[in-house]
Amino acid sequence: MHLDGHTSRGVKDPAVDILALLGDRSTLARMPQTRIEQAADAADIEAYRALRREVFVYEQGLFDDHDLDRHDEDPRTVVLVARDPVGRVVGGVRLGPVPDGTDIGWWQGGRLVVAPGARGVHNVGAALVRAACARAESEGVLRFEASVQARNEVFFTRLGWHRVRPITVAGTPHVLMRWPVDRIARLTAAVKAPLGPLLAGLNPGGAGFIGDDGAPVPGTEVIAACDAIVPSMVERDPEWAGWCGVLVNVNDLSAMGAAPLGLLDALGAKDAAHAAKVLTGLRRASQAYGVPVLGGHTQLGVPAALSVTALGRAARPVPGGGGRPGHALRLTADLGGAWRPGYGGRQWDSTSYRTAADLRRMTGSVAAAGPAAAKDVSMAGIAGTLGMLAEAGGCRAVLDVAAVPRPREATMGDWLTCFPGYAMLTADDADAPPLPAGPAVGAVCGELTTGRGVGLRWPDGQITEAVAATVTGMGAAS
Repeated sequence: MHLDGHTSRGVKDPAVDILALLGDRSTLARMPQTRIEQAADAADIEAYRALRREVFVYEQGLFDDHDLDRHDEDPRTVVLVARDPVGRVVGGVRLGPVPDGTDIGWWQGGRLVVAPGARGVHNVGAALVRAACARAESEGVLRFEASVQARNEVFFTRLGWHRVRPITVAGTPHVLMRWPVDRIARLTAAVKAPLGPLLAGLNPGGAGFIGDDGAPVPGTEVIAACDAIVPSMVERDPEWAGWCGVLVNVNDLSAMGAAPLGLLDALGAKDAAHAAKVLTGLRRASQAYGVPVLGGHTQLGVPAALSVTALGRAARPVPGGGGRPGHALRLTADLGGAWRPGYGGRQWDSTSYRTAADLRRMTGSVAAAGPAAAKDVSMAGIAGTLGMLAEAGGCRAVLDVAAVPRPREATMGDWLTCFPGYAMLTADDADAPPLPAGPAVGAVCGELTTGRGVGLRWPDGQITEAVAATVTGMGAAS
């Protein structure tokens, strides 16, 4: 196979021509011999299927007439193809959601094929597998598997896949292999894992409330909470930062069943114009939630920064660590709204669309229901926050993926790892009442068990690990 200056569609590639003209043979030799891309049209799909017939029907004899199945008919199926330097399809692979029902982040890959003349030296198969894994994760997939001929198990193992169990496909021994998607574990490790060592000896929250969203002030009914907004967000989206400064603190109080009393803010800004934008968002949220700004501190001529402290009152605070093995887990979330512009897949904005009455119903719902344990979903996402609730109770959490309330616009991977605006995780007896959270919707979607970490349970009963151990390392609250 040689380079002749053509791109994937047989059009001259100027870069290759220039390199050839200059005699730069070393660079030409290092250029990839194949290009992986999504099938662009029906001709690409037919070329891929023709390769499959050549290999799986005629060469290997796995099928009689064709190897087509319902995955090929599913419009959600993605086909990736490998092209040689003159644009010919010399390999391909397909991937997509497990059929029958809504895409819940469980995908399968399959029908990996490489033309006989492209096998071996150019690693086309490995490139296709890596591309499929990357595409699956970019689509928010949390479980990705493939049925692999037994003789190819070592090949997939070397690429990082894990063996699940032996199976039979078309009368031939296969192995079900799973790609380890570690999106949730990476998020929790980045944002929460350092807390245990950092806070050792401080015991924030006090006995029974270690790791909670707020802290009871000893000898009083006062609950205090404090959150800082990421400086980059204060810099580029100041009004939203101001709104979020109120939002996250009121949610922290709400998770403990506390009624908000007031807010204090500490603001740093490069100039008065930037400070005014932050304070506009802060003021709008303060009015919407009905929580006054009692005071604070503003400094100009400094890098952007915002921290907000909230004070509330609760006669009987709801602990985050009140869950016990056997308790049912409920997620109550506001699915209205949309991704915040500029934060797609990371921040879901439902609260700025809501009326003051809606917001107050949601933030008062934990106090009204009085569950055994509650935590509002933080930047660790639903799965990471669930891990913190379980850790504080000395438990393990198992989440039923298919039962999780979720906006249609969000992939499961994004929804379980984003900041969702208003979302509350609670643990209590299975027959406990739901949160009366107005426009938010809730569902029982798992339980606490013995052990530690967070498992994702799928419709076939399989459990994959989202968080293998504790999230913060701060330990149980009691």
